[in-house]
Amino acid sequence: MVCLKRVVDYNVRIRVKDDGSGVVTDGVKMSINPFDEIALEEALRIREAGQPVEVIAVSIGPDDCQQQLRTGLAMGADRAILLETDTEVEPLAAARALLKLVEREQPDLVLMGKQAIDDDNNQTGQMLAALWNRPQATFASRLEIADGRATVTREVDDGLEVISIELPAVVTADLRLNEPRYVKLPDIMKAKKKPLERQNLAALGTDMTPRLRLSKYEAPLPRQKGRMVANVDELVSALRDKGFFN
Repeated sequence: MVCLKRVVDYNVRIRVKDDGSGVVTDGVKMSINPFDEIALEEALRIREAGQPVEVIAVSIGPDDCQQQLRTGLAMGADRAILLETDTEVEPLAAARALLKLVEREQPDLVLMGKQAIDDDNNQTGQMLAALWNRPQATFASRLEIADGRATVTREVDDGLEVISIELPAVVTADLRLNEPRYVKLPDIMKAKKKPLERQNLAALGTDMTPRLRLSKYEAPLPRQKGRMVANVDELVSALRDKGFFN
């Protein structure tokens, strides 16, 4: 099972609404969260390597999320499930909703991106593993499946870490896990005939109570122009003038 989040395309320049209540999405290109796209590509490669698996693409959000699920089907997913809601879904609520699907679908592996590029929370995978009471491996840059276990190479602060976890499990994808395939027009046409199940998120009966309150969105300050220095002494002097040290 692969989780796909609908986000503003990474090539789009983000604009904050005038009232600071959010970012402008009207008329903006939306795409699959890039880390989730990598997770889906990895699931497809596992299947193509000979593993007898079914790849299920899952998303939570408004009806428009069908676009991203259809893209996932065009990439090669076998079927898709959309949990429909028009309300903002926080990581814990998303994890609880995904757990309901996990209990129904009984996947051997749940794949998703390590984080979404819109909120950068990096929480849903870990929360799902905890609620599911199954192992997790985050920030995966390599994944091998054999004998009921997943061997995952993780990117950590001081290099790489290799761990082996028992399946079923949750694995979150990092940027270097793979390069997603290009979707061809014939695959887009075929994807229209693949099954896409729609289910109301509220019908799952999960607790969707918000735990976070966003007071205001603000655009970052414009980046100041850099300054070239001739040598180390001039650099030290410039840093001292800016008050970084005495």
